[in-house]
Amino acid sequence: MMVRYERPYSHAAHWARRFARIGFVIFVLSLAAHRFGPLTTPHFLALAGFAVAFALVAVLLAAIGLTRLWRVAAIGGTASVSALFYAALPLGFFFYGAAQYLTRPAIYDVSTDTATPPLWIKAPVVEESWIKRRPIVTPEDREAQIAAYPGLTGRRYDGALDRVFQGVRKVVEATRVGITAELGVENARADLEDLAVGPSEGADTSRGPEAIPVPATRPAPDIDVGIPGRQASDIVLQGEWRTLIVGFRFDVLIRLREEAETTLVDLRVASRYGQHDLGMGASFAEEFLRALDAELLGIAGD
Repeated sequence: MMVRYERPYSHAAHWARRFARIGFVIFVLSLAAHRFGPLTTPHFLALAGFAVAFALVAVLLAAIGLTRLWRVAAIGGTASVSALFYAALPLGFFFYGAAQYLTRPAIYDVSTDTATPPLWIKAPVVEESWIKRRPIVTPEDREAQIAAYPGLTGRRYDGALDRVFQGVRKVVEATRVGITAELGVENARADLEDLAVGPSEGADTSRGPEAIPVPATRPAPDIDVGIPGRQASDIVLQGEWRTLIVGFRFDVLIRLREEAETTLVDLRVASRYGQHDLGMGASFAEEFLRALDAELLGIAGD
């Protein structure tokens, strides 16, 4: 008489696949809606949290399914492996964020000038929702930045203001920064554009070719004088940058200042939400400054 062995069925493995698929779908749809749609960061993080919870349950059930497969050859090995595959994306997002949260300082605003950071042209206004943070950057925050990112400093270039400004414009486009406000752009005009008015504008042509044109007056720059960290000759650009994949929003401020035949460039980057930017602000600032160094290669000073 032939004895036929009936393999047991692992319900845990098959429920693991179901939970993992639910978490995967929630995460992908919320990510797409956040990156390309109207979903705000607080809502995206809340939905991502639900997706991670489903993924964690799926991993636990998949482990039970694989254990039963090893011990009693229970049906469900394929379902368990499939569950682990679907859970990898939301869990990878969660563990990467957790690692950055634990290894980076709890700051959301970084600046290459920690003594007098460039001031926003228009202060960013954000509805914080359930994500709270301190509205003011404290000196302790700046000290934490210096300790964590000692190499994040401004750049000084041995070039005229207009030349450096052209390079900044190119890097702004290359790094996908959308400019929303600017001040003092007229300061970048070349010296030749500030020279004499033409003959038809008041020059006396009756005296012959030796007549000397009268220099035109430079327009008054549209910059608030007397504000700490800002001078009348500064060029200030404010814009918005988003991370490439997830689409986290950051406010960016670029300040150009002419000093003793050199041009100093400072950068300020602030996350829109939360007290912790997971190091992304400093990473973008360093990327921007490296790109600017490459663009202005040959005129970089100390």
